[in-house]
Amino acid sequence: MFENLDPLLRIFWFVAIPTSLIFLIQTIMTFAGVDATDGLEADFDGELSHGETPFQLFSLRNLINFLLGFSWTGVSFFNTIENKPLLIGLSVLIGSAFVYVFFLIIRQIQKLAEDNSFKLDSTVNKTAEVYLTIPERKSGKGKVMVSVKGTFHELDAMTEYDKIPSHAMVRIVKVLNGNILLVETL
Repeated sequence: MFENLDPLLRIFWFVAIPTSLIFLIQTIMTFAGVDATDGLEADFDGELSHGETPFQLFSLRNLINFLLGFSWTGVSFFNTIENKPLLIGLSVLIGSAFVYVFFLIIRQIQKLAEDNSFKLDSTVNKTAEVYLTIPERKSGKGKVMVSVKGTFHELDAMTEYDKIPSHAMVRIVKVLNGNILLVETL
């Protein structure tokens, strides 16, 4: 079947078929959650964490993406583009575009992994509204409503000064004992 093909077209096909199978396996493994790393396990002790660069230019996944774009472009345009160096150049360009598009997709997915967890320390120096009256001189706890990252939180609060009535505006000074806000009137 492949014996009668032009040698360049045969090369494109011999790259396209296994690359497509590997790409299909990678995709299935990714959606099944098996794709934890992008390479092989190291056979030695050492710190190999990705740090702040989760996208690696030279990886098996990028090689597969490049070869997928390269080979299928060559197969698809073989009969259309007579100039073989132009066809190879276009194939390299499309293969590189596949890697770049994959990079853009990974970057967008990483934005979804942003840490939006609430930390009490993020309320310091913010303005809050007293929800339940705060007793004077740390003699008891009241409650304040504060907005952090667009979400309102009802939190315990104390003051070192006079009693603060409901609906008064306060500034959060610091966090006491890891879970109580120290506030003062504005």
